Amino acid sequence: GLTFTAYPVIGYHNHLQASGSCLDSASDGLITACPWDSRIKAQFFHQTSFSIALSDAKDFIHDVQTLVALDPRSLCVIDQYNGILIRYVTASNAYLGKQEDGLDFDLTYYRSKDPAMPRLFEDVLEEIEQMAVFKYGGLPHWGKNRNVAFEGAMRKYKQGEEFVRVKEEYDPLGLFSSDWTDQVLGLRGGLMIVRDGCGLEGLCVCLEDRHCAPGEGFFCRPGKVYKNARVCRNI
Repeated sequence: GLTFTAYPVIGYHNHLQASGSCLDSASDGLITACPWDSRIKAQFFHQTSFSIALSDAKDFIHDVQTLVALDPRSLCVIDQYNGILIRYVTASNAYLGKQEDGLDFDLTYYRSKDPAMPRLFEDVLEEIEQMAVFKYGGLPHWGKNRNVAFEGAMRKYKQGEEFVRVKEEYDPLGLFSSDWTDQVLGLRGGLMIVRDGCGLEGLCVCLEDRHCAPGEGFFCRPGKVYKNARVCRNI
């Protein structure tokens, strides 16, 4: 109910963060609700995000450009305002910090509420994902991504074992852990969940057609630029 007039802005975070008036608008049948309001289930998307070392960034970008040039429509499926969002990041001596200066790449794209539903140009985004994390050793964003991006992630950190040691020292009962974090840290089982359709959700790298959606015309095929990739392609 107040009009902002001047800096500095000081206060609690939950009072400072805002996006228009849709969060506290009048009771109008949710007509003016925010698009991320869970009551209306409006937005539904997924993000693939990773960091590539500066020494590899040029080659990675060139590979992506080569892939997209094969079908310029293939990136029409990502967020139209950000495209591929790129940010510069610096190296850190934190145990799970960036190992060297690099670039963060963010891809935001539609994902069906039905996990068995394949996506338009799914193979292109999957090839970019596998190219980034396997060919160029990209570091996954810890708060985003699918299982595939975290496969072997801890081996990419020079001080990964030290992080696990400190984690166990400060949290011996695992109060801040879960089955998922243990899998990501390589402490329990594997991240790949192999079953029908697992490639669609990034639960596995497809090896057989049944890992995609053959009934919908999506079959497991090698990448077009990164030949070691295995992606679900609409044939």
